[in-house]
Amino acid sequence: MSAGAFNILWLQAGSCGGCTMSMLEHGSGGWFRELETFGVNLLWHPSVSEETGDEARVVLERVESGETPLHALCIEGAILCGPDGTGFFNRLAGTGRAMLDWARSLAAKADYCVAVGSCAAFGGVPLADPDPTDAAGLQYRKAVAGGALGAEYRSRRGLPVINVAGCAPHPGWIMETLVALALDAMTADDLDALGRPKFYVDHLAHHGCSRNEFYEFKASAETLSQRGCLMEHLGCKATQAAGDCNQRGWNGSGSCTKGGFACIACTSPSFEDIRDYHRTPKIGGVPVGLPLDMPKAWFMALAALSKSATPPRVRKNATADHVVVPPRGARKPKE
Repeated sequence: MSAGAFNILWLQAGSCGGCTMSMLEHGSGGWFRELETFGVNLLWHPSVSEETGDEARVVLERVESGETPLHALCIEGAILCGPDGTGFFNRLAGTGRAMLDWARSLAAKADYCVAVGSCAAFGGVPLADPDPTDAAGLQYRKAVAGGALGAEYRSRRGLPVINVAGCAPHPGWIMETLVALALDAMTADDLDALGRPKFYVDHLAHHGCSRNEFYEFKASAETLSQRGCLMEHLGCKATQAAGDCNQRGWNGSGSCTKGGFACIACTSPSFEDIRDYHRTPKIGGVPVGLPLDMPKAWFMALAALSKSATPPRVRKNATADHVVVPPRGARKPKE
Protein backbone atom coordinates (compact mmCIF):
# COMPACT_ATOMS: atom_id res chain seq x y z
CA MET A 1 0.00 0.00 0.00
CA SER A 2 1.42 3.38 -0.99
CA ALA A 3 1.68 6.25 1.48
CA GLY A 4 -1.50 8.29 1.66
CA ALA A 5 -3.63 5.65 -0.07
CA PHE A 6 -7.38 5.74 0.43
CA ASN A 7 -8.29 2.37 1.96
CA ILE A 8 -11.57 0.70 1.07
CA LEU A 9 -12.94 -2.59 2.37
CA TRP A 10 -15.68 -4.30 0.37
CA LEU A 11 -18.01 -6.86 1.94
CA GLN A 12 -20.80 -8.84 0.31
CA ALA A 13 -23.94 -9.46 2.35
CA GLY A 14 -27.33 -10.70 1.08
CA SER A 15 -26.81 -10.16 -2.63
CA CYS A 16 -26.48 -11.83 -6.02
CA GLY A 17 -23.02 -10.35 -6.62
CA GLY A 18 -24.32 -8.26 -9.53
CA CYS A 19 -22.90 -5.00 -8.17
CA THR A 20 -19.42 -6.50 -8.22
CA MET A 21 -20.03 -7.80 -11.75
CA SER A 22 -21.02 -4.28 -12.78
CA MET A 23 -17.98 -2.74 -11.12
CA LEU A 24 -15.54 -5.06 -12.87
CA GLU A 25 -16.65 -3.59 -16.21
CA HIS A 26 -15.56 -0.06 -15.32
CA GLY A 27 -13.10 1.84 -17.45
CA SER A 28 -11.08 0.97 -20.53
CA GLY A 29 -8.25 -0.29 -18.33
CA GLY A 30 -10.51 -2.09 -15.84
CA TRP A 31 -11.50 -1.36 -12.26
CA PHE A 32 -8.15 -2.19 -10.67
CA ARG A 33 -6.29 0.24 -12.94
CA GLU A 34 -8.86 2.91 -12.08
CA LEU A 35 -8.36 2.32 -8.36
CA GLU A 36 -4.60 2.60 -8.74
CA THR A 37 -4.90 5.79 -10.81
CA PHE A 38 -6.82 7.57 -8.06
CA GLY A 39 -4.81 6.22 -5.14
CA VAL A 40 -7.55 3.92 -3.87
CA ASN A 41 -6.31 0.79 -2.08
CA LEU A 42 -8.66 -2.20 -2.00
CA LEU A 43 -7.89 -3.85 1.32
CA TRP A 44 -10.05 -6.88 0.64
CA HIS A 45 -12.96 -8.05 -1.48
CA PRO A 46 -14.38 -11.56 -1.01
CA SER A 47 -14.70 -12.20 -4.74
CA VAL A 48 -11.51 -10.71 -6.17
CA SER A 49 -8.88 -10.70 -3.43
CA GLU A 50 -6.29 -13.46 -3.05
CA GLU A 51 -6.56 -13.60 0.74
CA THR A 52 -8.84 -16.31 2.08
CA GLY A 53 -9.41 -18.04 5.42
CA ASP A 54 -7.06 -16.89 8.16
CA GLU A 55 -5.42 -14.30 5.90
CA ALA A 56 -8.75 -12.61 5.20
CA ARG A 57 -9.74 -12.73 8.85
CA VAL A 58 -6.49 -10.97 9.79
CA VAL A 59 -7.30 -8.16 7.35
CA LEU A 60 -10.71 -7.69 8.97
CA GLU A 61 -9.36 -7.86 12.50
CA ARG A 62 -6.68 -5.25 11.80
CA VAL A 63 -9.31 -2.89 10.46
CA GLU A 64 -11.63 -3.56 13.38
CA SER A 65 -8.86 -2.93 15.91
CA GLY A 66 -7.89 0.35 14.25
CA GLU A 67 -4.45 -0.92 13.24
CA THR A 68 -5.36 -0.45 9.57
CA PRO A 69 -7.17 2.83 8.77
CA LEU A 70 -10.52 2.37 7.05
CA HIS A 71 -11.47 5.26 4.83
CA ALA A 72 -14.51 3.71 3.15
CA LEU A 73 -16.51 0.63 4.06
CA CYS A 74 -18.37 -0.62 0.99
CA ILE A 75 -21.15 -3.13 1.56
CA GLU A 76 -22.94 -4.88 -1.28
CA GLY A 77 -26.23 -6.62 -0.52
CA ALA A 78 -28.91 -6.38 2.13
CA ILE A 79 -28.14 -7.06 5.77
CA LEU A 80 -30.08 -10.15 6.84
CA CYS A 81 -31.15 -9.45 10.41
CA GLY A 82 -32.96 -12.71 11.15
CA PRO A 83 -33.62 -14.86 12.94
CA ASP A 84 -34.88 -12.74 15.81
CA GLY A 85 -32.40 -9.92 15.23
CA THR A 86 -29.30 -12.13 15.50
CA GLY A 87 -28.23 -11.81 11.88
CA PHE A 88 -27.24 -15.47 11.86
CA PHE A 89 -28.96 -16.07 8.54
CA ASN A 90 -25.82 -14.52 7.02
CA ARG A 91 -22.51 -15.23 8.76
CA LEU A 92 -19.15 -14.22 7.35
CA ALA A 93 -17.51 -17.57 6.67
CA GLY A 94 -14.64 -18.49 8.93
CA THR A 95 -15.38 -15.81 11.53
CA GLY A 96 -18.40 -17.27 13.31
CA ARG A 97 -19.92 -13.78 13.34
CA ALA A 98 -22.99 -12.43 11.58
CA MET A 99 -22.56 -9.92 8.76
CA LEU A 100 -24.88 -7.71 10.81
CA ASP A 101 -22.28 -7.69 13.59
CA TRP A 102 -19.39 -7.02 11.20
CA ALA A 103 -21.27 -4.21 9.47
CA ARG A 104 -22.03 -2.41 12.72
CA SER A 105 -18.52 -2.83 14.08
CA LEU A 106 -16.69 -1.76 10.91
CA ALA A 107 -19.08 1.09 10.09
CA ALA A 108 -18.09 2.66 13.40
CA LYS A 109 -14.44 2.63 12.27
CA ALA A 110 -15.01 4.01 8.77
CA ASP A 111 -14.54 7.57 7.58
CA TYR A 112 -17.34 6.84 5.11
CA CYS A 113 -19.86 4.04 4.68
CA VAL A 114 -21.06 3.25 1.15
CA ALA A 115 -24.08 1.08 0.34
CA VAL A 116 -23.33 -0.42 -3.07
CA GLY A 117 -26.61 -1.17 -4.84
CA SER A 118 -30.27 -0.98 -3.89
CA CYS A 119 -30.14 -4.07 -1.67
CA ALA A 120 -27.52 -2.47 0.58
CA ALA A 121 -29.25 0.90 0.37
CA PHE A 122 -32.91 0.00 0.90
CA GLY A 123 -33.13 -3.77 1.38
CA GLY A 124 -33.92 -4.44 -2.28
CA VAL A 125 -34.88 -7.89 -3.52
CA PRO A 126 -34.16 -9.74 -0.23
CA LEU A 127 -36.64 -7.41 1.51
CA ALA A 128 -39.44 -8.19 -0.96
CA ASP A 129 -42.51 -9.97 0.40
CA PRO A 130 -42.49 -12.37 2.24
CA ASP A 131 -39.02 -11.26 3.49
CA PRO A 132 -38.14 -14.53 5.29
CA THR A 133 -34.68 -13.30 6.37
CA ASP A 134 -35.76 -9.96 7.93
CA ALA A 135 -33.62 -8.06 5.44
CA ALA A 136 -32.68 -4.40 5.72
CA GLY A 137 -30.59 -1.78 4.00
CA LEU A 138 -27.75 -0.23 5.94
CA GLN A 139 -29.76 2.86 6.89
CA TYR A 140 -33.17 2.27 5.33
CA ARG A 141 -35.88 -0.37 5.07
CA LYS A 142 -37.41 0.61 1.78
CA ALA A 143 -37.90 4.40 2.14
CA VAL A 144 -38.11 4.36 5.95
CA ALA A 145 -34.98 5.51 7.77
CA GLY A 146 -33.49 3.03 10.23
CA GLY A 147 -32.07 -0.12 8.70
CA ALA A 148 -29.23 -2.14 10.18
CA LEU A 149 -27.18 0.84 11.38
CA GLY A 150 -30.03 3.06 12.55
CA ALA A 151 -31.34 6.40 11.33
CA GLU A 152 -28.89 8.36 13.48
CA TYR A 153 -25.74 6.65 12.18
CA ARG A 154 -23.02 8.95 10.93
CA SER A 155 -19.58 7.91 9.75
CA ARG A 156 -16.38 9.26 11.30
CA ARG A 157 -16.49 12.12 8.79
CA GLY A 158 -20.05 12.98 9.73
CA LEU A 159 -21.97 11.63 6.75
CA PRO A 160 -24.89 9.20 6.69
CA VAL A 161 -24.59 6.06 4.61
CA ILE A 162 -23.96 7.01 0.98
CA ASN A 163 -26.49 5.04 -1.04
CA VAL A 164 -25.23 4.22 -4.53
CA ALA A 165 -28.59 2.74 -5.45
CA GLY A 166 -29.28 0.67 -8.55
CA CYS A 167 -29.81 -2.98 -9.41
CA ALA A 168 -27.06 -3.10 -10.33
CA PRO A 169 -25.65 0.44 -10.11
CA HIS A 170 -23.67 1.73 -13.05
CA PRO A 171 -19.94 1.17 -12.43
CA GLY A 172 -19.36 4.87 -13.01
CA TRP A 173 -21.68 5.76 -10.14
CA ILE A 174 -19.67 3.55 -7.79
CA MET A 175 -16.23 4.64 -8.94
CA GLU A 176 -17.05 8.35 -9.10
CA THR A 177 -18.43 8.18 -5.57
CA LEU A 178 -15.24 6.52 -4.32
CA VAL A 179 -13.05 9.05 -6.14
CA ALA A 180 -15.07 11.96 -4.74
CA LEU A 181 -14.60 10.56 -1.23
CA ALA A 182 -10.89 9.96 -1.80
CA LEU A 183 -10.50 13.57 -2.95
CA ASP A 184 -12.56 14.86 0.00
CA ALA A 185 -15.00 16.27 -2.54
CA MET A 186 -18.34 14.92 -1.28
CA THR A 187 -20.42 16.52 1.47
CA ALA A 188 -23.94 16.06 2.80
CA ASP A 189 -25.11 18.70 0.29
CA ASP A 190 -24.08 16.33 -2.51
CA LEU A 191 -26.62 13.70 -1.37
CA ASP A 192 -30.38 13.70 -1.92
CA ALA A 193 -32.99 13.04 0.77
CA LEU A 194 -32.37 9.27 0.47
CA GLY A 195 -28.60 9.57 0.73
CA ARG A 196 -28.00 9.02 -3.00
CA PRO A 197 -25.29 11.03 -4.81
CA LYS A 198 -26.93 13.87 -6.69
CA PHE A 199 -24.49 13.68 -9.59
CA TYR A 200 -26.53 10.82 -11.02
CA VAL A 201 -29.94 10.98 -9.30
CA ASP A 202 -30.56 14.60 -10.32
CA HIS A 203 -31.33 13.13 -13.75
CA LEU A 204 -34.11 10.89 -14.99
CA ALA A 205 -33.44 7.63 -16.80
CA HIS A 206 -35.68 9.09 -19.52
CA HIS A 207 -33.09 11.73 -20.33
CA GLY A 208 -31.13 10.64 -23.38
CA CYS A 209 -33.35 7.63 -24.15
CA SER A 210 -33.02 6.54 -27.78
CA ARG A 211 -36.82 6.17 -27.91
CA ASN A 212 -37.54 9.81 -27.07
CA GLU A 213 -38.93 10.66 -30.51
CA PHE A 214 -41.59 8.00 -29.98
CA TYR A 215 -42.27 9.30 -26.46
CA GLU A 216 -42.74 12.85 -27.71
CA PHE A 217 -45.43 11.74 -30.15
CA LYS A 218 -46.83 9.10 -27.76
CA ALA A 219 -46.15 6.48 -30.42
CA SER A 220 -45.99 3.35 -28.31
CA ALA A 221 -44.67 -0.16 -28.70
CA GLU A 222 -47.32 -2.80 -28.13
CA THR A 223 -45.07 -5.81 -27.60
CA LEU A 224 -41.44 -6.35 -26.67
CA SER A 225 -38.93 -5.98 -29.52
CA GLN A 226 -40.84 -3.10 -31.11
CA ARG A 227 -39.14 0.29 -31.44
CA GLY A 228 -41.77 2.57 -29.91
CA CYS A 229 -41.98 4.12 -26.46
CA LEU A 230 -42.34 1.54 -23.67
CA MET A 231 -44.18 3.75 -21.18
CA GLU A 232 -47.82 3.54 -22.32
CA HIS A 233 -48.17 -0.24 -22.51
CA LEU A 234 -45.00 -2.04 -21.44
CA GLY A 235 -44.34 -0.77 -17.93
CA CYS A 236 -41.43 1.62 -18.49
CA LYS A 237 -40.79 3.95 -15.54
CA ALA A 238 -37.91 5.95 -17.03
CA THR A 239 -39.87 9.22 -16.75
CA GLN A 240 -40.12 8.62 -12.99
CA ALA A 241 -36.76 6.96 -12.27
CA ALA A 242 -33.69 8.72 -10.89
CA GLY A 243 -30.52 8.03 -12.83
CA ASP A 244 -28.47 9.09 -15.84
CA CYS A 245 -28.56 5.55 -17.28
CA ASN A 246 -29.25 6.66 -20.86
CA GLN A 247 -26.56 9.35 -20.81
CA ARG A 248 -23.60 7.12 -19.89
CA GLY A 249 -24.08 3.76 -21.58
CA TRP A 250 -23.40 0.43 -19.91
CA ASN A 251 -20.53 -1.58 -21.34
CA GLY A 252 -19.80 1.43 -23.50
CA SER A 253 -23.21 1.93 -25.07
CA GLY A 254 -26.11 -0.11 -23.65
CA SER A 255 -29.05 0.64 -21.38
CA CYS A 256 -32.25 -1.14 -20.37
CA THR A 257 -34.45 0.80 -22.79
CA LYS A 258 -31.90 0.66 -25.59
CA GLY A 259 -31.91 -3.13 -25.19
CA GLY A 260 -35.70 -3.20 -25.50
CA PHE A 261 -36.46 -3.68 -21.80
CA ALA A 262 -38.59 -1.34 -19.70
CA CYS A 263 -36.96 0.73 -16.96
CA ILE A 264 -38.06 -0.68 -13.59
CA ALA A 265 -36.86 2.30 -11.50
CA CYS A 266 -34.26 0.15 -9.76
CA THR A 267 -32.61 3.14 -8.06
CA SER A 268 -35.78 3.69 -6.00
CA PRO A 269 -36.90 2.10 -2.73
CA SER A 270 -39.55 -0.62 -3.15
CA PHE A 271 -38.88 -1.20 -6.86
CA GLU A 272 -38.84 -4.90 -5.97
CA ASP A 273 -42.53 -4.76 -5.04
CA ILE A 274 -43.59 -4.14 -8.64
CA ARG A 275 -45.57 -6.87 -10.32
CA ASP A 276 -46.10 -7.33 -14.07
CA TYR A 277 -42.94 -5.45 -15.04
CA HIS A 278 -43.94 -5.56 -18.70
CA ARG A 279 -47.41 -4.11 -18.26
CA THR A 280 -48.29 -0.51 -17.47
CA PRO A 281 -50.98 -0.25 -14.76
CA LYS A 282 -53.81 2.02 -15.88
CA ILE A 283 -57.01 3.55 -14.58
CA GLY A 284 -59.54 4.38 -17.26
CA GLY A 285 -56.90 3.77 -19.90
CA VAL A 286 -54.54 6.33 -18.36
CA PRO A 287 -51.15 5.16 -17.00
CA VAL A 288 -51.00 5.40 -13.21
CA GLY A 289 -47.37 6.46 -13.17
CA LEU A 290 -46.86 9.73 -15.05
CA PRO A 291 -43.71 11.83 -15.50
CA LEU A 292 -42.45 13.29 -12.23
CA ASP A 293 -41.94 16.82 -13.50
CA MET A 294 -45.29 17.43 -15.24
CA PRO A 295 -48.81 17.98 -13.80
CA LYS A 296 -51.23 15.24 -14.83
CA ALA A 297 -53.60 17.63 -16.63
CA TRP A 298 -50.75 19.03 -18.73
CA PHE A 299 -49.51 15.57 -19.62
CA MET A 300 -52.97 14.43 -20.73
CA ALA A 301 -53.47 17.53 -22.88
CA LEU A 302 -50.04 17.27 -24.48
CA ALA A 303 -50.40 13.54 -25.03
CA ALA A 304 -53.65 14.02 -26.92
CA LEU A 305 -52.12 16.79 -29.01
CA SER A 306 -48.98 14.77 -29.70
CA LYS A 307 -50.91 11.69 -30.82
CA SER A 308 -52.99 13.77 -33.20
CA ALA A 309 -49.80 15.15 -34.76
CA THR A 310 -47.81 11.92 -34.97
CA PRO A 311 -46.12 11.60 -38.38
CA PRO A 312 -47.03 8.38 -40.21
CA ARG A 313 -43.34 7.43 -40.23
CA VAL A 314 -43.15 7.53 -36.42
CA ARG A 315 -46.46 5.72 -35.97
CA LYS A 316 -45.50 2.88 -38.29
CA ASN A 317 -41.97 2.48 -36.92
CA ALA A 318 -43.26 2.38 -33.33
CA THR A 319 -44.85 -1.02 -33.78
CA ALA A 320 -42.07 -2.53 -35.89
CA ASP A 321 -38.85 -4.18 -34.81
CA HIS A 322 -36.83 -2.28 -37.42
CA VAL A 323 -37.14 0.94 -39.40
CA VAL A 324 -39.86 0.39 -41.96
CA VAL A 325 -40.28 4.02 -42.97
CA PRO A 326 -37.04 6.05 -43.07
CA PRO A 327 -37.05 9.84 -42.64
CA ARG A 328 -37.91 11.68 -45.83
CA GLY A 329 -34.76 12.22 -47.88
CA ALA A 330 -32.80 9.57 -45.96
CA ARG A 331 -32.65 7.41 -49.05
CA LYS A 332 -31.20 8.54 -52.34
CA PRO A 333 -33.93 8.93 -54.98
CA LYS A 334 -33.92 6.36 -57.74
CA GLU A 335 -32.36 7.59 -60.95
